[in-house]
Amino acid sequence: MTVLKLLPGRPRILGLGEPTHGEDVLLDVRNEVFRSLVDEGYRTIAIESDCLMGLVVDEYVTTGRGSLDEVMARGFSHGWGAFGGNRELVRWMRAYNEGRSAGEWVRFAGFDGPLEIEAAASPRPALVALHSALADRVDADLLPCDAATLDRLLGSDDLWTNRAAMMDPGASVGRARPELRAVADDLVALLAEQAPVFAPDELVHLYARTAVGLLRYHFWMADSSPGRLARLAGVRDAMMAANLLALGAVGPVFVHAHNSHLQRDRSGMRMGGQELSWWGAGALVNARLGADYGFVATAIGTIRGRGVPVPPPETLEGRLYALAGDRFVVSPTELVDVREPRVSPWFGYAPLSPAHLSQIDGIVFVRDV
Repeated sequence: MTVLKLLPGRPRILGLGEPTHGEDVLLDVRNEVFRSLVDEGYRTIAIESDCLMGLVVDEYVTTGRGSLDEVMARGFSHGWGAFGGNRELVRWMRAYNEGRSAGEWVRFAGFDGPLEIEAAASPRPALVALHSALADRVDADLLPCDAATLDRLLGSDDLWTNRAAMMDPGASVGRARPELRAVADDLVALLAEQAPVFAPDELVHLYARTAVGLLRYHFWMADSSPGRLARLAGVRDAMMAANLLALGAVGPVFVHAHNSHLQRDRSGMRMGGQELSWWGAGALVNARLGADYGFVATAIGTIRGRGVPVPPPETLEGRLYALAGDRFVVSPTELVDVREPRVSPWFGYAPLSPAHLSQIDGIVFVRDV
């Protein structure tokens, strides 16, 4: 399945969104699209998973170190390692790289922060790794603190990963250690000052982005204002966008995530009794790259196991469902006269909005999931 034929050129970052998570049929489609894009020069796939855990997967597909079972257990967040489509992706990437030179390798990346819907990770791994990298290569007198002081400021990881903090700002430690954000800021500034020492080390910059992003996320977890949840969503997508831009600076990237993270339009959802609205990673990347960002959305007909029936004929999905074929690619220009939005009977599925058609480069339709 090829999607590039719908775009005017080859964007540096090409996103394929999905309207729901956890369906192997959609992961199979993603894998098929990626395999076709490899032939077009795309060498990296980035998925909606922890950016630090993704390093485990990338090491496996490039070097073969470890076992496939270990990688699936340790290399994915959100429970994604349990899905057959992700396992097949990793298996195929390792097989593809076997016997090829490093310049021909396909690479794997997670581009999400170390964040789950119910909690955020401790900033310790990223912050300690950043500090260690700097301590190894620059004068110790330039560091804002030593390793022991950093450890003391971080405190117990259990305080950072307290699940109650997701909905209770009072349970968050995010504003209890202002010195830690100052230290992180100084470390990132020092990294920028020492850029010639670290170029082209992308890993240390990943640690820097992740450390600062996590500390910012925890800061807003401790906020009690009405804008708290929207700000958390925005911080998460800003972390995603920064990771994508860094990957795109190296070479063409194929991205797979929920449509809401990759769309150019403003994202929204209902959470905690509030209607939230924020700019997703795709919108942020598009603002920076323009035509070098492409977005293809996935639409689906039915998810019978979730009670999502045949779509009404007047909706986008209904129009596509009436066409022949189980899986196909279509231009949004063929659907511009559709105005009726589909309403999902299941909270885990978000139909495409007709209002977003002008900001979509292509649609992959999957008839039945």
